[in-house]
Amino acid sequence: MTETTKKLLIVTGMSGAGKTVAIQSLEDMGYFVVDNLPPALLPHFWELIITTKDISRVAVVIDLRVKGFYEDLQDEINSLEDTKKVHTNIVFLDAANDELVTRYKETRRAHPLAQNGRLLDAINQERALVEPIKKMAQLVIDTTNMSAAELKADLKAKFTDEQTTVFSIEVMSFGFKYGLPIDADIVMDVRFLPNPYYLPELRPFTGLDRRVSDYVMHQPATEDFYQKFLSLLETTIPGYIEEGKANLTIAIGCTGGQHRSVALAQRLAHDLDQDYKVDVTHREIWRYKGGSK
Repeated sequence: MTETTKKLLIVTGMSGAGKTVAIQSLEDMGYFVVDNLPPALLPHFWELIITTKDISRVAVVIDLRVKGFYEDLQDEINSLEDTKKVHTNIVFLDAANDELVTRYKETRRAHPLAQNGRLLDAINQERALVEPIKKMAQLVIDTTNMSAAELKADLKAKFTDEQTTVFSIEVMSFGFKYGLPIDADIVMDVRFLPNPYYLPELRPFTGLDRRVSDYVMHQPATEDFYQKFLSLLETTIPGYIEEGKANLTIAIGCTGGQHRSVALAQRLAHDLDQDYKVDVTHREIWRYKGGSK
């Protein structure tokens, strides 16, 4: 494969076998995902992808909504690979009939072929229809006994390369007086620590200033708290990754989001950055006028 060759995953399989989970997983892995692309648009779509430098890995999801695709899929793949600018793989998701029936009953969704007939008949009809493409697939995944998290982990193991960052952390400081951040996964309240706001010489500054940071970090309670909090995160973050989570937001709050939370968020972001991709934001820093707590 040359440096300019781009990757195309064609994800297909039985209805109810996990294509929605696959879409979410591939997006988390950095794939540009298109669901239910009309077959006639595939060549034009790929021409666009080839000329787009920022997109190197693409996944196209195909199912019974575009039945005609199965008839000429191999010709389309051959044509694309002849350009030497695309490397294709077909991923087929399957599951046992009884499991598919159970999933449809649980979600109360209608099978695309069921109409007024029996669900099991529709599943058998679909299985016959997709059998040729199953034989063409480079990878068949049986999701019968898989949870959504297990399917995500399987796809991640098979289609993540070393250059792909699939997990990131955002460390955020905020002020409780302005409300909790609704997108936070973990919230830590540090209002129990001594507040630099009450020291006139520190009040005009924020936790980004060395003087404020030193004051916060040198408090007897701070180091003990911080090491325990960091240890807790080091224990829990691998669990989030194992469950297939792509990003984690850790919010640290004080009263006004200017001093204590900012200093601790900066330190935490620095320490976590040794092992993860980390961004740090300070939600209230723009509010600073020299008088906020």
